[in-house]
Amino acid sequence: MSTAPQVRSLNCTNCGAALTIRAGGHTLSVVCVQCLSVLDARDPALGVLQTFAARQRETPLIPLATRGKLGGATWEVIGFQVREILVEGTPYQWSEYLLYNPFKGFRYLTEYDGHWNFVSTLRALPREMATGRKHAVLFQGETYRHFQGATAKTIFVMGEFPWQFRVGEAVFVADYIAPPKMISAERTAEEVVWTQGEYVPGSEVWKAFQLPGSPPRAKGVYANQPSPYGRSVSGVWGTFLLLLVLLAVIAFGFSIGMREEEVFRSEYSFSTASKGEASFVTPVFDLKGRPTNVEISIRTDLENDWAFFAVALINEQTGAGFDMGREVSYYRGVDSDGSWSEGSRNDSARIPAVPAGRYYLRVEPDMNRDDGALHAVRYQVRVRRDLPSNLYFLFAGLLLLIPPIFVSVRAAGFETARWQESSYASESGSDGEDE
Repeated sequence: MSTAPQVRSLNCTNCGAALTIRAGGHTLSVVCVQCLSVLDARDPALGVLQTFAARQRETPLIPLATRGKLGGATWEVIGFQVREILVEGTPYQWSEYLLYNPFKGFRYLTEYDGHWNFVSTLRALPREMATGRKHAVLFQGETYRHFQGATAKTIFVMGEFPWQFRVGEAVFVADYIAPPKMISAERTAEEVVWTQGEYVPGSEVWKAFQLPGSPPRAKGVYANQPSPYGRSVSGVWGTFLLLLVLLAVIAFGFSIGMREEEVFRSEYSFSTASKGEASFVTPVFDLKGRPTNVEISIRTDLENDWAFFAVALINEQTGAGFDMGREVSYYRGVDSDGSWSEGSRNDSARIPAVPAGRYYLRVEPDMNRDDGALHAVRYQVRVRRDLPSNLYFLFAGLLLLIPPIFVSVRAAGFETARWQESSYASESGSDGEDE
């Protein structure tokens, strides 16, 4: 459009109230803000197309004739209507504001429960498509998934519009979403009108039209409301993978520096037939260098039996000790289900950060003495130091998992809440698959 606005001042032919037509020759219907009569703007005499008494007079959040800047252009609110759908007998209403710019034409601003969309009529038609059991439309290379469909009825209107209408007229509306955008098709017996909306926060609307106070608080999750976690999910998982690789490099570096030094090994035997003292001490061995972990392992020849070993690592100079008790058991057999086994003949334990020094072991083996049978075991005791330990790195990796899992769960919850408002609320999952 290249012409300046043609503003006409007229009077309502029903009640005599003053009217102002701002869209000039583009306006086909005008609604008196006083008596709400629908007038034919093409008729020089402003013939009355319809009169109606609204059950409740609606007050627009953005008054008619208000100007604001959205999408890089200045728009004036020239029309307002309230539309309603029924879902399982429950009415849902939203508001639509008709915006006009003499050089760019018409746009719409819709509001539902504090959620806003800036809407324009499409000049090119989306391509309807079906992928499996899903309905969708393709527009400018982007796929919009079907969200819901319902019959919408206009229940209140005021201002001027570039089409003729009657209050109570109904159209079938189908919404397709690709947040933050939405494509809608309004179908009548004569035509299909396609529009595209983009989600706009209420704060931006208030700023654009310089409205007093604060916008209504947005309730729930709207169809094309952008997820606050959308980009965060891929970003936080990418960061997790990067940190995990870094952690693996650090763990590898630590493992290379470990000496894995064996400082003691000896074999012993024990029998419940022995009458003497079962406990004994080993020869002294050296732990050299920096404080490191120390692993004490026990390997046995147990067969359908158990043994208990009380072991203490004792510093020869200071007498300080590290005590531990290990029970080793191993059983096996054959039954109707085949061969079975449980337990292990071997066991080990690690003591962290043992200072350097001269040490020995005090070992006290024991076995079942209550059944009167003879029990015996041969076993080997081995001491190693400075061994690589992945436990801390595994724990660190699990901690790194917390943020991406948290964000993913929140994102999934947001999408579930979105699709609970769709025509597919009863379907499991949050992908909104169509039937």
